[in-house]
Amino acid sequence: MKIAKEFRWEMGHRLPEHFGLCKNIHGHSYKMIVEFEGELDKNQMVIDFYDVEKILNPVIKRLDHSFMVNENDKPVIEFLEKINSKKVVVNFLATVENICTYLLSEIKNASLPPNISSVKVRVYETQFDYAEEKLILK
Repeated sequence: MKIAKEFRWEMGHRLPEHFGLCKNIHGHSYKMIVEFEGELDKNQMVIDFYDVEKILNPVIKRLDHSFMVNENDKPVIEFLEKINSKKVVVNFLATVENICTYLLSEIKNASLPPNISSVKVRVYETQFDYAEEKLILK
């Protein structure tokens, strides 16, 4: 059995070495669909949606209306600090692929019920473009 939940947030980023427009500071209205697959538990659920929110709401709150910046992008970090702007400093480039992996890692680090066999994360950067990754737990 599989269940899914959708999350949305606004976030800025840039890809400093990109050959096109993405080298500029810009943002997106991100959407994530997370799927949990597994056997039904004693309550006849794969996982309670409340528990999914407990895992992901703090992560989404940290990302929402922030700027995701690579730790080596010193000019942008200094600028964000100067204007006291919300930022998430990461050790990767803020591509949709890496954001997807980051979110899946945050879920993996949570205490998931033992009946969960896999988790899939799909992150939309635009309404037409997404990255997807699946983690097999069993």
